[in-house]
Amino acid sequence: MIKSELVQKIADENPHLYQRDVERIVGTIFDEIVGAMADGKRVELRGFGAFSVKKRDARTGRNPRTGETVKVEEKHVPFFKTGKLLRDRLNGK
Repeated sequence: MIKSELVQKIADENPHLYQRDVERIVGTIFDEIVGAMADGKRVELRGFGAFSVKKRDARTGRNPRTGETVKVEEKHVPFFKTGKLLRDRLNGK
């Protein structure tokens, strides 16, 4: 499912809301999640999962094509851990 499909589904299930308002709501939710993660905070949606940021230290890597060593800088990557309800639903429980 992509963002526009999510917006359409919410708009279909809530005919009293205008589509542009649903787009603004969904966009605001995503912006808040991204903003919190950019500040290094953890975002937890009970039953669904938790978004957090993990730090990867700088290291020496290898170019697979040429075999030469390259420096890989430190970076921060998003991480998602599923909640119990989501995990149970995916596993048919």
